[in-house]
Amino acid sequence: MGTAVNSLSRIGDRSTSDVLARLRTPDGRDEWIYCHSHILIEKSKYFADRLSESWPTCQILDSRNCVEIYCQEHDFDYHITVLRLFYVSIGCSVTDMWHGVKNALGILQVAVELGCPEIVATCVEYLEASPWEEAEEEEILKIIPGMGLLAEPILSRLQPVNPPAIVKIFLSATKFATSSLPPTMSDLKTSAQEQIEYMLTEDDDAPLLTADEEIKSKVRQCFKGLLARFNDIVKSACETGELHPFQCILVDMSWACQILTKLEIIKDFVENWIEVSENIVKAVQQVSQQDEMLETKLKVIEVASKVLEAIGYGNVIFPTAKRLHMVRIWLPFVRIMKPMIDSLATEDNDCSVIKMDGEIWQSLESAFVSIILALPSGEQASILSEWLENKHIRYPDLTEVFEVWCYRSKVANRRLAHIRGSNGTIKML
Repeated sequence: MGTAVNSLSRIGDRSTSDVLARLRTPDGRDEWIYCHSHILIEKSKYFADRLSESWPTCQILDSRNCVEIYCQEHDFDYHITVLRLFYVSIGCSVTDMWHGVKNALGILQVAVELGCPEIVATCVEYLEASPWEEAEEEEILKIIPGMGLLAEPILSRLQPVNPPAIVKIFLSATKFATSSLPPTMSDLKTSAQEQIEYMLTEDDDAPLLTADEEIKSKVRQCFKGLLARFNDIVKSACETGELHPFQCILVDMSWACQILTKLEIIKDFVENWIEVSENIVKAVQQVSQQDEMLETKLKVIEVASKVLEAIGYGNVIFPTAKRLHMVRIWLPFVRIMKPMIDSLATEDNDCSVIKMDGEIWQSLESAFVSIILALPSGEQASILSEWLENKHIRYPDLTEVFEVWCYRSKVANRRLAHIRGSNGTIKML
């Protein structure tokens, strides 16, 4: 809208006007505005049509053509604004002219209705570049799609991103979130981790990314470095007693466990956790119960719970020796930790550090039950004997394991009796 406007032509100037624009609403609002035909014709296709010689209903009032415009109360003022904009050179700051997104949307609707391409283009330029509040975005999504090609640039930031671009940003974020970063960048890493998890989460909408084997392979490579750093930090914590780096990387490990579970590539993580479990427990046991590092123990339990669930529910398959090793390491650890944490929580109900979701304890118990029930019966008997003699018998509660073991043992004896030969020898099944 860069054309200069005749300085002698001013909206509302009765002495020079030759057109009356009459705005009317169903509620009875009625306003007469003195305008100039050459400006209306230049700026608006609607007025150009109405003021053409072929238009049959053009009225003559007070020696002037009269064009009636019927509008609703909510867009009455926007019609007046558009008429005023016909008399303004919009080479100046459009930001000052539109006075916000809502006002620009109202002007845009009227400009489209009246066929004002220069005002439409300037509104689109403003809206496309402006930040939107959530309510404004919803309004834009209601209004803009029906306005045609001229208004499409406004929606460009809301268009779906093509899959290759999604994969690229996902892998870039994963590489960043699993890399070794200085403490000053921890907030950036946390943000990246949150968005990676969000991209994979199925909520009201489908996940933003569905990983194929090629993507999974690249993700595994990203996490190899994180697992290697974790192993080094655990080893160092055992040797030096320096637990701060251990506490920091546990947060990353908890996040990694969630992401790898969503991608169904958790096996490498679980195998690594099994291999360093003994050192993890050794490192954590150096922390005093009253220490501020109690949160470290809770985080260890949280990750261990996810690992034990993956093993117990068959999401990953490992031989008996590794499954038994996990039970021997983590069963004594959690049975000591549970009463201690419960005791501290009772003493200080407002201490957020020592609060732990009861579902984690329940998940741990269920995982232990599943893992133990999948062990050889002789190993089950050994674990049950130790459990029945332990003062922490209430957690984890292995009653279900005991019941199943007793039933299976009796059935096994009956089955054995069935296959004995008449001469007392045992026939192999």
